[in-house]
Amino acid sequence: MSPSPARRPSFREVFAVPEFRTLWVSYVLSAVGDRLALVALTLLVYDRSRSPFLAAVTFASGLVPYLVGGMFLSGLADRLPRRSVMVGCDLLRLLLVGAMLIPAVPLAAMIGLLYAVTLLQPPFDAARSASVREALEGERYPLAMAIMGSTTRVVLVAGSAAGGLVVALFSARPALAADAATFAVSALLIRFGVPARKAAASGEDQPSPLGQLTEGIRLVFGDPALRTLVGLGWLAAFYEVPEGIAAPYAGRLGGGAVAVGLLIAASQLGAAISTPLFTKKIGPLTRLTWMGPMAILACAILAVTVLRPNLVASMGIFALSNSFAMYQLAANTAFVERIPNEKRGQAFGLATAGLIVGQGIAFALAGAAAEVVPPSTVVALSGGIGAVIAGGLAIRWRGMSPAVGRHTARHLGREASLTGQTPIHAARSN
Repeated sequence: MSPSPARRPSFREVFAVPEFRTLWVSYVLSAVGDRLALVALTLLVYDRSRSPFLAAVTFASGLVPYLVGGMFLSGLADRLPRRSVMVGCDLLRLLLVGAMLIPAVPLAAMIGLLYAVTLLQPPFDAARSASVREALEGERYPLAMAIMGSTTRVVLVAGSAAGGLVVALFSARPALAADAATFAVSALLIRFGVPARKAAASGEDQPSPLGQLTEGIRLVFGDPALRTLVGLGWLAAFYEVPEGIAAPYAGRLGGGAVAVGLLIAASQLGAAISTPLFTKKIGPLTRLTWMGPMAILACAILAVTVLRPNLVASMGIFALSNSFAMYQLAANTAFVERIPNEKRGQAFGLATAGLIVGQGIAFALAGAAAEVVPPSTVVALSGGIGAVIAGGLAIRWRGMSPAVGRHTARHLGREASLTGQTPIHAARSN
């Protein structure tokens, strides 16, 4: 008689961990506040200057600063205690956003302050992500990341809508004040709700930030499996193009602001629903096996837009495409398990910075292309190119991924030889 499969943890068990609850609430507060502030400041800059360029520069504050912060500051989450990094970043951002509330602050100074706030986001994100992994072991960690991912998507839609509503009813200053308050509350929650731990990278011979960056690049991009996982993560730049050109796409369909919101919401809703279900119902080995095919589908489904579907059909296509983006959870978990704890902060920063910059470039190129050809064609081309790249990555991953069933033991033995673990340790990682 075969042994019964191990019981999988529930979402309730994940939320039962006090440290995760603290990190999640802190994240929700900060993310909502950031979205409120970004929308409010963008509208404020446009209202004062009437310059679409300055408004675009303001809204693009997540691109260059995140790249710099992700490369050179994320390593702080390894060199310093992670709780201290998160609290320190929150307090600094509280001061920076508070400075935006000073009357008669020049527009250039406000944009500069916003960029400085964004610069501090990567080390905070890296410390929080690594702390979640330290707080949750085994299958509880993928469930926690599914919760975080779905929360992100809900916040992106709700925060943007709330930002516009707050500015319309009141002004930009209350939104900025709310953002400052979220940083203060987040700092308090983390200080008293997250246990103190020593820095992950201990020892006196610590490399400089540049040396740590070099080591991180060598680690992440020097390993074929990690390189493939990062590539699968960065595919989001292709299948999220519909959100980047939602306005011209809706315009071609004769829709206005409401249609734009529906298209973006549909995209986010697909992944927000599918990712938790995928994580809860599908085992870890099967998730890894399906990762490549789902990455292909997430992109390939968008090719249907070449037929120029109407608004309702487009919403369905975008939602279905992002539903297959649930593979990102498997890629993230596999990536984390292959990175030593003392290097996770820098690795997180590199992977996330590349994704943010890739999305920014993809949105810019898609926007430029939409000036020449119909937006539906741009979406279809983006999906087709992404599907081709995803196919290559899927083939590469096939030789590295675990086989399900009777081949599992063979895979664990092979993975143990690659990672230096015993088969038992490899099994626990999976």
